[in-house]
Amino acid sequence: MATSAPTLTTARLTLTAHTATDLEDCATMWTDPRVYAMIGGQPRTREDVWIRLLRSIGQWTLFGYGSWIARDTATGHLIGELGLIEARRAIEPSIDATPEVGWTLTGDAQGKGYASEALAAILAWTDARIPATTCIIDPANAPSIRLAERLGYRLRTTGTYRDAPILIFDRAAPGAISAR
Repeated sequence: MATSAPTLTTARLTLTAHTATDLEDCATMWTDPRVYAMIGGQPRTREDVWIRLLRSIGQWTLFGYGSWIARDTATGHLIGELGLIEARRAIEPSIDATPEVGWTLTGDAQGKGYASEALAAILAWTDARIPATTCIIDPANAPSIRLAERLGYRLRTTGTYRDAPILIFDRAAPGAISAR
């Protein structure tokens, strides 16, 4: 079982474990309305981002999977945070039985294919280890819905999270037998 994120590389990106030095870049990302508009609708405080960063590090220790920091290989600029999370969210219906895949890109990185590129590498790693994943998407977030569908996620149902509707998608790893 992995206790830290392995480094993954793509044509344009390097995906690494979160470190304390990522705090300022991540905190800046979470103050951009292009980032949080479809993810809760509110900016995150530096303190909230710090807790997210610690959660990302801790999940690797507890579960053997988690999230990555994605940076442009050529420039070193933050592209976003992507990967698996065990959020244990109060969603109806519950998604606690399956790891959740999530992606957050900086405003400047959106619409350039970075999410597809990073998630292809992440799902290749994940598919060898985890038989199924889920993701949740705001019903108004058409780009993320299209991305999820391209990655093989299929809409299971509409749920409720924080008194708002949320779409719940599932994906089985190729060759895995889905429990749903």
